[in-house]
Amino acid sequence: MPDSPTRSLPDLQHFLFDHLLESIIPFWTRHAIDDAGGVNTCIGDDGHVVSRDKWLWSQWRAVWVFASLYTMVEPRAEWLDIARHIYRFCAEHGWDDDVDGWVLLLSGDGEVKRGCDSIYVDGFAMYGLAALARATDDPEVVALARKTASNVLRRLEAPHDQVPHFPYPVPPGARVHGIPMSNALIFSDLGAVLDDDAYRETGLRFTRDVLENFYRSDRDLILERIAADNSEYPAPAGTAVVPGHAIESMWFQIHVAREAGAQSIIDLAVRLIRRHVEFGWDEAHGGILLGVDADSGKPASDEGWKFSDTKLWWPQTEAMYALLLAYEYCREDWALQWYDRVHEYAFAHYPVAEHGEWRQRLNRDGTPLTDVVALPVKDPFHLPRALLLCVDVLKRLNAE
Repeated sequence: MPDSPTRSLPDLQHFLFDHLLESIIPFWTRHAIDDAGGVNTCIGDDGHVVSRDKWLWSQWRAVWVFASLYTMVEPRAEWLDIARHIYRFCAEHGWDDDVDGWVLLLSGDGEVKRGCDSIYVDGFAMYGLAALARATDDPEVVALARKTASNVLRRLEAPHDQVPHFPYPVPPGARVHGIPMSNALIFSDLGAVLDDDAYRETGLRFTRDVLENFYRSDRDLILERIAADNSEYPAPAGTAVVPGHAIESMWFQIHVAREAGAQSIIDLAVRLIRRHVEFGWDEAHGGILLGVDADSGKPASDEGWKFSDTKLWWPQTEAMYALLLAYEYCREDWALQWYDRVHEYAFAHYPVAEHGEWRQRLNRDGTPLTDVVALPVKDPFHLPRALLLCVDVLKRLNAE
């Protein structure tokens, strides 16, 4: 088994595993669990709680992480207890019977502050519920996952520009990559947990939408927005590429295709991981840019994608896992070489060693950025999920 250019794969597995369990997860268990319910995710890099407001987007993502620690690392009662603790808070306070969906924002004590303003909350609810169902086989959790899935499919019968889509507004007459991208993985995963072929096929249908419509073969890029008839949407909104989103989407589609036995999808997704890492990489300063214009190859304008010239943590973490997963399938040197470049940039710029977690936002030159991008939260998701999944693929590689 060849190693990455700068480290052995067994050493990398141990390093990432230790970083997850000795630095990242202890930050959250030490600072963020709210005795009144849920997890505090309006939190500073040093662990101080800025606000007890609970964005359900983040609550359900945390359920996924702690339930997945329980099933993927070891069945520690503490982790399952935390997942259940957050789940109970969400289930008790977060469902809106009038809309049949999950609200966006609760107060620290469970009062509704913003209603059903984002279809992504429902998606993350399904994702977290599937992980908790995998850990517990609890019939109430399963029933709530199915109820949420039915609601999502009903709401997605509407055009994308009529679907609640906070924090990313949908331009009039547009369709957006995030909806099929995320639901491909979410429905496929729910189908795997519940052994439900209808959910699996729904996930595969969303995958086909991503690869047949949002992937533009003439550009060899995934666009974030296309027109309702699947033609290109006018620039600058229609030429925005979010490389981290495309990279994340491609590992999602590999997971869906793996479940469906669709090798041709895996082959295309592996190639597109490389394409978007290369397209998004900032040769001047290192790191993956948040947004790039498909026509110019430069950071997108604010009208195309806000904060495009920033370096957020999550495109780097998504690329780390995607590149290792790509290597598992292609066994080509480029995947490990690019993994090393992304890893070195990420670990040189984001970790806050004295507190354990990572900072989330950098300017293009790598200096810290204090502006809020998308949501005013710091939550346990992209980083711990990437570390969990990196360790998982490295276990398979190192067992060969």
